[in-house]
Parts: sequence; C-alpha cells; structure tokens
Amino acid sequence: MTMATDAAQAITRERDALGERLFGALLGGMELLTVELGVRAGLYRALRDGGHATADELADRAGLTERYAREWLEQQATAGIVEVSAQGGPATRRYVLPEGHAEALLEVESSGYMSAAAPTLVGLAKILESVAAAYRSGEGVGYARYGAEIRHGIGDFNRPMFANELASEWLPSLGELHTRLRSGAAVRVLDVACGTGWSSIALARACPGAQVDGIDLDEASIVDARRNAAAAGVADRVRFEVGDAAALDREGGYELVCIFEALHDMGDPVGALRRIRGLLARGAPLLVVDERVAQSFTAPGDEIERLYYAWSVLHCLPATLAESPKIAHGTVLRTDTVRQWARDAGYASVEVLSVANDFWRFYRLDA
Repeated sequence: MTMATDAAQAITRERDALGERLFGALLGGMELLTVELGVRAGLYRALRDGGHATADELADRAGLTERYAREWLEQQATAGIVEVSAQGGPATRRYVLPEGHAEALLEVESSGYMSAAAPTLVGLAKILESVAAAYRSGEGVGYARYGAEIRHGIGDFNRPMFANELASEWLPSLGELHTRLRSGAAVRVLDVACGTGWSSIALARACPGAQVDGIDLDEASIVDARRNAAAAGVADRVRFEVGDAAALDREGGYELVCIFEALHDMGDPVGALRRIRGLLARGAPLLVVDERVAQSFTAPGDEIERLYYAWSVLHCLPATLAESPKIAHGTVLRTDTVRQWARDAGYASVEVLSVANDFWRFYRLDA
C-alpha cells in the first residue's frame, strides 16, 4: 500500500508541477499580448511622452475610448508594467510608465529592448493551423506565409545587438581585418540572408568605406530592408536584392561575408557555404553567427535550448522544409555540425571566436 501511495503522490507532484508551469506560460503569453496591444494602439508611447495620466487623459492622447484605456491601464498596473502614481477612483487614478520600462518597450535600439518578443508570439499563433497541417503532410510552411509579425519580430529582436555590439565586439574579433574595415578603405562586404536589413545597416555604419550587399530569399524582407537603409541614411552604400545563397551569381572579391543567424535555416547549407567560399577575396573570412546551444542534446535543457527548440518546432523546420531542402536541419545548430558543413564545403579552418553573447555563437571560416 505504501509503495502504491508513494507512486500516486509522485504522479500528482509531476502533474501539479507541469500544470503550474503551463499556467505560468499562459499568464506570460497573455501579458505579452497586452504588451503588443499597448504598442500597436500607441498607449505606451502616449503615456511616456505625456507623462502621468488618468485613463481619460491617456485615451485622449492616444485617440482611443476611455473605457478601453482604463481597462488596459488597470491590467498593466496589476501586471507591474505601469505604475499607479496617484490613487483614486477609476476616473481620477493616475498612471505612469517607469523610465526603464519605457526603454524596454519603446527604444528599438536599446540593448534592453524586448517588446519585439510580442509580435513573434502573435505570428507563430496565427500560422499554427498551417504548421499542424504540415506536420501531417510532411510539407513545409514557407517563410513568407508567417507574415509581417515574424519578419519584423525577428528583425527587431536582433536589431539592438547589431546596433550595439557589431562594431564594438564582433568585428574586433576578426583581428587585422577590423582595422581595415574601420579605416574608411573601400571594401566590399556581403551580408547573406540579411532579413529586414539591420545587420547590413550596422555593417555600413561600422565600416565607413564599405559597399555592403545584402541578399535574402524573402521579397518582403528586401522591401523592408531598402526602406530601413534609406531611413538610416546609408542607402548610398547598402544595396539589397532577392537571392539564394546557394546559387549566387555575382562577382567575387568580398573582403568579408557574414551570415547572421541564418545558416541553420538554409535548405542547402553546404552548397551555400561552398558558393560563398568562391566569392571571398584571398585571405578573407566568412563570419557565421548562429545559435549558442549546447554542444550535445541534453534533456531537460536550459532556457536557451528550450527557446531554440520551440522556434524550430514552430518556425525554422517548417520554413526550411518549404525550400525543397537537401538538409532540413532546424534551429539547434551545434558546433560539430558547423565544422562538418564547413569541411564539406571546402573550408580549411573553422575557429570559434571568443565573443560573449547569450544567444549566439561566432565562427570564423577561412578558405
């Protein structure tokens, strides 16, 4: 009896622990959606720019109705995202957005910017039915079908790293090449799978004499990238075009080629690496930046491993399978696989660079 009771209690503890975890995920997901609502409706910006406000004052600033603004403010205060600055009834209570929270929610190039996580959740949820159908059919779900939320969510999530770390931490890891890149010398740089262009823009800013070419398979991303480069004032030195990394037809001689968080998404990664090798100038490196995951499968995994496997299940694997791939790898790209692909593509060496980053691992490939 005692053994049976102990076993039943263990099952109950397991059940309750998972239940609590899933409840926490539900709460976090719902609050993330209220963050997205606050961004889309202009509520955070209106509260930050105008300062302390009642629900009626905030509604007037944002062009919304008071009743909706009041409910959102009460929920945000309950969640600890905005603060109550003056107590009172529903009509007189005043709210304020703390300065640090405003930075995390609104400052798109701050190293602490995190509200880009919200549209990715929306985008993944919107496409879930198609992903489930693909699991049954074995077909893929093309990147373009994930829509603007995923395109912008990924781009905006990574943008602060490009803006704050590429020039000061990543390029210096390339040694003597970094001196040439920052000198103003005329150099050519290729950004493969550039997405919405923030990596290419950061490269142009960090390398004042560089002509940066960005390519991506997704037409909508290239449209966004061109607009972003124009707004950033670097359109004269950054060119974008739709292109497949494994089938690039262009003049070589690039002094630096970069692939930021995209090698794992390529249907033919070895073919892409091989084609890029042919575009490098003599002695020039390929900088591959991909996921900082564990070196071998471990279950249960840490938060980073869990994040990337979730991305793989919901996005990266379905999107890659839509490309008629030779390899459908998924998000979790480990160092041994990068080394093997590089060898298969003809590279002489692969160096893991000493760049500190919570999300990404940095590789230098030399032909």
